[in-house]
Amino acid sequence: MNDLMKAYHHCEAIIKEHSKTFYKAFMLLPKEKKQAVWAVYAFCRQVDDIVDEGENPKEELFEFKGMFAAFLNGERPSEDPMWIALQDVFNRYEMDVQSFHDMIVGQEMDLYKKMYFTEEEVLHYSYHVASTVGLMLLPILAPKKKGELREDAIALGQAMQITNILRDIGEDLERERIYIPIEKLERAGYSLDDLNKHIVNNKFISVWEEMANKAESLYEQAMSSIHLYPMHSRTPVKGSAYLYRAILGSIRKKGYSVFKTKHYVSTEEKQQIISQM
Repeated sequence: MNDLMKAYHHCEAIIKEHSKTFYKAFMLLPKEKKQAVWAVYAFCRQVDDIVDEGENPKEELFEFKGMFAAFLNGERPSEDPMWIALQDVFNRYEMDVQSFHDMIVGQEMDLYKKMYFTEEEVLHYSYHVASTVGLMLLPILAPKKKGELREDAIALGQAMQITNILRDIGEDLERERIYIPIEKLERAGYSLDDLNKHIVNNKFISVWEEMANKAESLYEQAMSSIHLYPMHSRTPVKGSAYLYRAILGSIRKKGYSVFKTKHYVSTEEKQQIISQM
């Protein structure tokens, strides 16, 4: 096995460990495209891990940005297999460099901003941390339709990130982060004290559902252009959207218990969703 294949296997192991949903959905792609998705995911994961788990995240992220700049100048910043795989991806596809920069900016927001006041702020954040990933993947999944699919790819990323936010409320509170818009909580008469006490009442549910409805409308928007993707990309994109959207239903079924429980879609439910597509 040559260095490039080893690098792709390394990236595959990362997505397989950290996102079984995406791994399962994108397994259906042709080999070359599948490998490219793994490399992009590994890049994103590395930035995410620096911000969430780094000992000195600001310094480490600054260093990573320097490595990415060197990479774009044709250098190999380190022997990390991710860079080897990503270089091959950049050689094969016309990648959208700005989306990579924007994603790093989004992760950096988590180092400086702990609370979001409006839905617009949440959507802005969601673009940077999630929609950018869709824009990174468009040249791989639909190279001839990048322009036409851009807005709906952004919508899908925002829908998925809002889903993450609604699932991870308790986990985010432990990190002293609040992504549910404060103005929505205030309008419902639900206080930050209620949030910190993990109170699930009608006020909380009304805010949660308002955000969930926003996510669901964004999923609908994203799927309206699914026919523009090449045949081999449609099922992976549709599958990841449907599987992610199902998390909202899972939370509803479990009585909105988002403070102590991380909700997943069961293997049985995943198989059912995929079989109905």
